[in-house]
Amino acid sequence: MLFTELLKMAGLSLVANKLRTVLTMLGIIIGVSAVIALVSVGMGVRKNVTDSISRLGSNLLMVMSGSSNRGGVRGGAGSVQTLTYDDAKAIKSKIKDVAYVSPTAQGSYQVVYGHENWSTTVTGVIPEYAAIQSLTMQSGIFFTEHDVDVRSRVAVIGTTVATNLFGSVNPVGKKIRVGNAPYTVIGLIASKGQSSVGQDQDDVVLIPLTTAQERLLGITYVRSINVQVANADKMDEVQANIEKLLRQRHRIRAGAEDDFNVRNLTSLMETMNETTTMITLLLGSIAGISLIVGGIGIMNIMMVSVTERTREIGIRKAIGATYNSIMMQFLIESTMISILGGIIGIFLGIGLAQAISKFGNFTTVISSESIIASFGFSLFVGVFFGMLPARKAAKLDPIDALRYE
Repeated sequence: MLFTELLKMAGLSLVANKLRTVLTMLGIIIGVSAVIALVSVGMGVRKNVTDSISRLGSNLLMVMSGSSNRGGVRGGAGSVQTLTYDDAKAIKSKIKDVAYVSPTAQGSYQVVYGHENWSTTVTGVIPEYAAIQSLTMQSGIFFTEHDVDVRSRVAVIGTTVATNLFGSVNPVGKKIRVGNAPYTVIGLIASKGQSSVGQDQDDVVLIPLTTAQERLLGITYVRSINVQVANADKMDEVQANIEKLLRQRHRIRAGAEDDFNVRNLTSLMETMNETTTMITLLLGSIAGISLIVGGIGIMNIMMVSVTERTREIGIRKAIGATYNSIMMQFLIESTMISILGGIIGIFLGIGLAQAISKFGNFTTVISSESIIASFGFSLFVGVFFGMLPARKAAKLDPIDALRYE
């Protein structure tokens, strides 16, 4: 019964000073909404990075050519051509726990069909590339090992290329021109959409690797070798074995620098997740500072309220109000401010996150953890910063309080 009366009195006190209550609550509202919105942005960045790496394939190792070093000037990765199709075959046949291997070679070309043309990337691969990239066919088929062996002029295209060259017409069976040579479209890849960095994953033409090397690009090397490991626990072991095998094949002496590098995308994903988690925590911490400022505002207003209501406190103590009841009354007031501010802040924060996603063309992830944590912290702030004014009110001497003007 006493708690109900105290709750009613606290509510009446807050309603009697509406403007002051709203202004005090504003710090909590801003703090909670900022935490939710900024954490959702950080979680969105993490999701984008994870999705982008995952689209490259699970349990994936990427073997890239090394960098050149001429006269002390070092080129970028891939500036020397040291990898071959035979290297890829050796990895598949000699390294355990390798599920799929696909070397790649690519170039940019103008693709023509009738009066339509489109500039895109033409990539030479082998059939295992489809399994590594988890490609599914919207229509037609992917090319076979036989097509690779005989250097067939066949192509599998993405939906962006198909739309720009053929419109709504099914491209399967049609002939396109790449580098002044005709290629038959035998398959259309189902759309994969854009990557997290805005790259259109459907803007691609895939042809057999040997066709790309010998008939289109006129090269004997490959740009990279994609290796999918059968078991995630074997990633480091397979990577070490690949490095050892390629050093032997490329006749690299002990102590000499590799002319290739192997990138472990699983390790990269873990590193990026750690980085984005730290960014999310930093954003949340910065926003959390406004909650502390809001708590200081609550303490300040409650101190003013105690001063204004000194005679009221004296009268209540004179007619039998205890230390605990007086303290509870002011704690309930400060807690109510933080609870109401927290609830409003939750809805505002969710709305801000959704607005960022909709109008900023950026993925945000609203997590229940951030909502619970921000609301819990706002509740703690209300209790913590309301404690000092409540203690001050409860310790007032009733005689001095009654004399107060």
